[in-house]
Amino acid sequence: MELRQLEAFAAVMSTGSVTAAGRLLGRSQPAISRLLQELEAEIGYALFARSGPRVTPTEQGFLLYDDVERALSSLRQIRERAEEIARGQAQPLLLAATSALAAGLVPAALKHVEAQGGPPAPRIELRSASPERVVHAVLSGAAQLGATSLPLEHRGLTVHWIGQAPCVVALPENDPAARHAVVPVAELAGRRVITMANPYRLRRRLDAALPPGGHAQGPIETNSSVNALAAVRAGLGVSVLEPITAYGAPMAGVAIRPIDLDIPFFFGIITSQSQTLTPACRAMADALAQAAAQLLPGFVLHDACQHGALLQSIYGDETPYTDTPA
Repeated sequence: MELRQLEAFAAVMSTGSVTAAGRLLGRSQPAISRLLQELEAEIGYALFARSGPRVTPTEQGFLLYDDVERALSSLRQIRERAEEIARGQAQPLLLAATSALAAGLVPAALKHVEAQGGPPAPRIELRSASPERVVHAVLSGAAQLGATSLPLEHRGLTVHWIGQAPCVVALPENDPAARHAVVPVAELAGRRVITMANPYRLRRRLDAALPPGGHAQGPIETNSSVNALAAVRAGLGVSVLEPITAYGAPMAGVAIRPIDLDIPFFFGIITSQSQTLTPACRAMADALAQAAAQLLPGFVLHDACQHGALLQSIYGDETPYTDTPA
């Protein structure tokens, strides 16, 4: 495979057109078509189905695109870093976080670092991803620092600290239950609930804690707290969700209230054991803790050594990454 072939493939996937990809890359349409044909011949399967001038990605094309995009992104980082080294600039700050932390906490922490005159970074890159992908980004070196929910006990990771804050309920601002300073869980009985889709993280505890029974139409599931807030604003139901998005990225028309039910949300800051912790990363880890303490009511900062005990409180005896004896 050649870099030009992969760039042509990614450009067509992004723009949806061979002609547009050619304009983007400064090449002719026949040149892009030739690069795609060469790549397909080398890998042995079609990346696009062709119908006249139109192309549609095949299933194999979609599967390959994620890896190609990650590889091209890494190459772009290398190119940018080489230019920064030539200019004598410090190492950039590469961050990966779940969508909740990326939107609700990281910006406040970055602002805090700047206000305190912390170590400058010539470039800051923030990527949002699922918890599992955040861990992978840190382990693979694609990110220097990660912010994600528990569990975090992976070989090769350093956990700097773990935060805990109670989940909250999101209601339409004119909802009668919003009159309560603390919403009784009984107020949610019979209501349609907008909930998280991943059954192995927060969703598991929400299902166990919320009252049985609900709206005749059933719950709405989503993988994003922002989506949940938007559904609440539209009047589709209520949502019990992690507090970082609720307080850090509030949405007009949505009331956020504590709930009289103890559903803690745990998250932590991680770096790779194989990489030297830069001053900018250390300052960012500290700033995230300070931003969380200022933003989240009831925030508790735990030492990383408490990870196992906190997992026990979440999952009971069946803690992740632990084999049960026969």
